[in-house]
Amino acid sequence: MHYRELFLTFLALIVKSTSEEICISRHNINVIEGEPFYLKHCLSSLAHGNETNTIRWSKSHGSHVLAKLNPRSSPRITVHNYILEFWPVELNDQGSYRFQMGNETKEWTLNVIKRDEHSCFSEKLVKSKKVAVKKALLINCKNSYYEKWINKTSLYKNCEKIDENYKSLSMVKNAEFTDQGYYSCIFSLIRNGKLYNVTQTFNITICEDLNNKNPVLLGPKTNYVAVELGEDVELNCSALANKNDVIYWSFWKENESYTNVHEEKEKTTWISEGKQHVSIILRIKKVDEKNLNFLFNCTVTNEGSTDIQSFILLRKDSTDISNPVFMRGMIISVLISVAVVCLVVVCVIYRVDLVLFYRHLMGRDETLTDGKTYDAFVSYLKDCHPENGEEYAFAVETLPKVLEKHFGYKLCIFERDIVPGGAVIDEIHSLIEKSRRLIIVLSKSYIGNEVSHWSF
Repeated sequence: MHYRELFLTFLALIVKSTSEEICISRHNINVIEGEPFYLKHCLSSLAHGNETNTIRWSKSHGSHVLAKLNPRSSPRITVHNYILEFWPVELNDQGSYRFQMGNETKEWTLNVIKRDEHSCFSEKLVKSKKVAVKKALLINCKNSYYEKWINKTSLYKNCEKIDENYKSLSMVKNAEFTDQGYYSCIFSLIRNGKLYNVTQTFNITICEDLNNKNPVLLGPKTNYVAVELGEDVELNCSALANKNDVIYWSFWKENESYTNVHEEKEKTTWISEGKQHVSIILRIKKVDEKNLNFLFNCTVTNEGSTDIQSFILLRKDSTDISNPVFMRGMIISVLISVAVVCLVVVCVIYRVDLVLFYRHLMGRDETLTDGKTYDAFVSYLKDCHPENGEEYAFAVETLPKVLEKHFGYKLCIFERDIVPGGAVIDEIHSLIEKSRRLIIVLSKSYIGNEVSHWSF
């Protein structure tokens, strides 16, 4: 910040402090015991015409009714028309105070805080103030009301003295983060031969300047650019920056001159999402060997921060597969592998359906040439006793319904397909020879019965 700006800020705050009204307008007031204090009422414009009315000051505390204050009742409390002074205020002064003159009244509630013996100030009486870093930090120790009694003014930071002067003093500087802390102005008063102290404390917080952020270059810190010799290259450097930040390219090497490298004089600025962007272009015409493997640095800077981004030109190898092509190849390979695995799983699960679909699609059955008449011969317990009813129904009804009607297989079932009049054993043997598979409906009854009761 320029000294002129610091001076104007300091002057404005001094004028403001000297013109402040010393009347007490707030209703709830906190004061610390052992220090002088005053209450002053400022008359309204209507009351100025009736200044001959009697002024009455009164006090109440808790359930006690208002009692008129008698200036002679206590040497510590004095009344001067519109002003009530405490020299000093004590804990028993806590309560409500009323000023009355004719129809005009004003009330205050006074809270007296016990002094902290281990600190030079009380946190309940601290005023907080935030200051942006690099901006003007002003601590103005001035008290207009007690000015005629002030003998000395001292400034403390975190209860350690940093300055002292007669009457008043001020500290103004460019704020730094180390300036953060509690600043106490202690005014030493002498009245009637007695010494009093009045304390004013400020909690100063130093924060980042929201209007002036650190500039940041967009993208990685190092960029590799593949080029071919003889081609023209354009390098674009972009940054988030403030209005007065500086952005530029730097390319220099000892005993080397780059006549084919030129920085654009005009910078491009734009606003995006409420943030200011700036970019600058570096043009390299007909890239040669000297331009390869060399740092072209882009820098953005202001008073508080600097950011650098580097660009390096590399020779493009035609035999190499570029990163985008390589990534596409990898993705396609993975997709093909996944598709093959899914196809194999589907074929294993639905292999029967696929075989039947193939037969239906081709319009022929490759099993016609194997000399077999049936796909399977069903062997089951022939005698239909009540205890064998489930096995019998499964062999004669369920299997044909599912395998023949749904899947298209041809089954050989003894009761349905055997030719009457022949030898049973020979006929069964012949049917088995004509079948590709044998299906046995196995049960305890099947195993326990004689062969003559079976279906073969």
